Amino acid sequence: MTPEGKAASAPPLPLSGDAQSRWEEADLQREVRRVFGICESCRMCVGYCGSFPAIFEAVDRHGDAVADVGKLTPAEVDRSVDLCFQCKLCHVKCPYTPPHAWAVDFPRLMLRARAVRAHERGVSLQDRFLGDPDRVGRLGCAAAPLSNWVARLRPHRWLMEKLLGVHRDRQLPEFASETFEAWFRRRGPSRPRGPVQGRVALFATCTVNYNRPSIGRAAVEVFERNRLEVALPPQRCCGMPAMDGGDVEGARGRALFNLASFRPWVEKGYDIAVLGPTCGMVWKTEYPRLAGEGQWAPPRDRVADGSEVLARLLGSGGLDTAFRRPLGRIAYHVPCHLRAQNAGQPAAALLRAVPGTTVESVERCSGMDGTWGMKVEHFEESCQRARPLVEELTAGRPDRLVGDCPLAALQVRQACGRAVEHPLEVLREAYGDA
Repeated sequence: MTPEGKAASAPPLPLSGDAQSRWEEADLQREVRRVFGICESCRMCVGYCGSFPAIFEAVDRHGDAVADVGKLTPAEVDRSVDLCFQCKLCHVKCPYTPPHAWAVDFPRLMLRARAVRAHERGVSLQDRFLGDPDRVGRLGCAAAPLSNWVARLRPHRWLMEKLLGVHRDRQLPEFASETFEAWFRRRGPSRPRGPVQGRVALFATCTVNYNRPSIGRAAVEVFERNRLEVALPPQRCCGMPAMDGGDVEGARGRALFNLASFRPWVEKGYDIAVLGPTCGMVWKTEYPRLAGEGQWAPPRDRVADGSEVLARLLGSGGLDTAFRRPLGRIAYHVPCHLRAQNAGQPAAALLRAVPGTTVESVERCSGMDGTWGMKVEHFEESCQRARPLVEELTAGRPDRLVGDCPLAALQVRQACGRAVEHPLEVLREAYGDA
């Protein structure tokens, strides 16, 4: 059990369990074995990630006629925790999630287990590095393009693997010479094309800001073409990479900063438009918990994926449909974290509105999860998990591959050599603005 003094000084743990006992190892293990027992008796989720096969194989290995998860060793439990890459698909499909009396939330329980472990043992250097994309991004962009050249050198990649646990063969996002935030400031005030019909405050995401600012530029231009006024409040990483490594205190600090920064804009009537499905999921589902009881968090319906904002305009007749360029045959990857939001496929709906365009949606996991797929201990399995997605995306030789998640796009590019474009970049091209 966590020492009393240590638990008393712990940051809030808004993940699962009673507030007083969330940090206690004994309470965590009781909940782990309760949920594992339910999962073991069901076994529906065996194909989603490595966590469930690890549980089932460990139970079967003990050889009892009646399965007993109580006999799992700490190492067997830890293995299942480590193999969860937070795709959330088990939660989407599970018949026992709240309000069911069994109240199973497997991904949240895995986050809790990592948080308790990090609180007991400390956050590893690997997780501190991967959990702070703002620091890495600022340094990388400041030195670009030199930083990109260095990152491709085999001695440097060997050193990163040995010191930080980032696999030497993992393709990394390239750093931009100018961040999206710098471009937005340099560009000046928002310029909607005509009478304003809405206002959005962009949460750009770390990947867009430091690695793919072209997505942010496309978003601004498409929003303004559709008479939306765009603001870019100061912002930090959403906090999910920190949570992946068990650093709940770091995630909460980022959440509180972003909430304080965006609150005035929401109160002025702006909706929050998020340019990455993982960050959108965090805003909707994690920020109310991370902020804590009595703290402000935006209503869920005031936060939307960037494509979701435009799809709403399409549904209400407010979208500019004067498209000038057909897009051909598109294979569209539906990200797991968009599915976890029950947001449908807004990007696919938008692209299907472009004349001369067909869209084939592919609902498969990329096995990336950003930080998880970069780690040396998970790299091989991450790539294996992506194979069915890549095979289905490239079947029939589509004209272009499109997807909302830049890190899933990185995984696909590594597997097949083809770039995956963001829906808003493709939509801007359809307007003839690219």
